[in-house]
Amino acid sequence: MIDPFGRHITYLRLSVTDRCDFRCQYCMAENMQFLPKSDVLSLEELEILCTAFIARGVKKIRLTGGEPLVRKNIMSLVNNLGRYLQDGILDELTLTTNGSQLEKYADDLYRAGIRRINVSLDTLDEAKFRHITRWGQIDKVLRGIQAAQEVGLSIKINMVALKGLNDDEIDSMLGWCVRNGMDLTLIETMPLGEIDVNRHDQYLSLQDVRDELSANWQLTESEYRTGGPARYLAVGETGRKLGLITPMSHNFCDSCNRLRVTCTGELYMCLGHDDNIDLRKVLRNHQGDRQAVEKAILEALTRKPERHYFTIDPENNRPTLERHMSMTGG
Repeated sequence: MIDPFGRHITYLRLSVTDRCDFRCQYCMAENMQFLPKSDVLSLEELEILCTAFIARGVKKIRLTGGEPLVRKNIMSLVNNLGRYLQDGILDELTLTTNGSQLEKYADDLYRAGIRRINVSLDTLDEAKFRHITRWGQIDKVLRGIQAAQEVGLSIKINMVALKGLNDDEIDSMLGWCVRNGMDLTLIETMPLGEIDVNRHDQYLSLQDVRDELSANWQLTESEYRTGGPARYLAVGETGRKLGLITPMSHNFCDSCNRLRVTCTGELYMCLGHDDNIDLRKVLRNHQGDRQAVEKAILEALTRKPERHYFTIDPENNRPTLERHMSMTGG
């Protein structure tokens, strides 16, 4: 698949649920109203979508949420997709998780063929973790990370940089990751969905963070890429990498190779636009016909925009889009 700007689309980010067992402040409101079961694609429908994307050239699939591992019977989907890894049709199957269920699922994920996962972790301070996630227990997450490493999963920590909340911990988080054999990716907060705090107060430019980290760490540009939006820096002689995802301060759209599908089957050609195609309607109107889904995907691709235009409105605290990040698939 090639979009109107010549970019090869090989990466699908698929949300398997809008539900999460955390309520992170930058992601969703505390009293979120989740979708009724009938609106959410079944695991069988999700698999049909994946096979359609694979048939059109997708080589990497990332399962997201909400929290993907709270989806009932999620391992049946993971195991079925894992067969495409065994056959060499799919290059990589991975997921992004908050880590709360990793202790339970780490071994199953590895057996299914997953070798690399991202864990969202914004602080190592127990009280601050509870404040940011509202409900989370950091001990449970840390046990999950340990369990994942013990079975052989490579872990990258995703940390949203939040002014006034965890900006004083970024240096120590990098040190913790280096000591424990993990890479770290820092992410700027994005103006998606109504939340209970002012994003302008939270926003922290990663260029400023990089400048501060350079006082204690030797950071050099790296050619390493994972197919995602992060730009990577080598961290001295440690063998570890620091990723920067900068939707606000440094647009990365020129190398975009991905599409996103929500748990309700909405195909978003860009995270920063509301334009979408209803693949659930296509699936259900055509009794799960994969060719009909492929046709809809190719039609949607012709509408993929060149870039997003994220802005934070400091006066009215209005998001660029009403859609929450947890709805689009993180």
